[in-house]
Amino acid sequence: QLQLVESGGGLVQPGGSLRLACVASGSTLDYYAAAWFRQAPGKEREGVASISHRGDKIEYSDSVKGRFTISRDNAKNTVYLHMDNLEADDAATYYCAAVWGSATLKEGFYDFWGQGTQVTVSS
Repeated sequence: QLQLVESGGGLVQPGGSLRLACVASGSTLDYYAAAWFRQAPGKEREGVASISHRGDKIEYSDSVKGRFTISRDNAKNTVYLHMDNLEADDAATYYCAAVWGSATLKEGFYDFWGQGTQVTVSS
């Protein structure tokens, strides 16, 4: 059973950067597509970035395109989300998800989820 644990969240000023990490255990992440989702209070969860199991297919939501970068290191069983130029609207709980299949920003396709890490953007 794949287990995912996110880390790297915290408080950052507008315009700042953070790097989130999602470490998998219980199985190798090599054959799983992965994605990052976020959910702000009172809002639906949205997919922000996804990456195929080889890392050769990447997709971003329009809201983060050009500011966020998803990557993975299968040797470390880890998926990253590097976030630059953070805005107040980026504040949310960020979740890592994985699926044995194709990468997508649609949350219904994902079978495994982490517990989330909180990102706060405030001056």
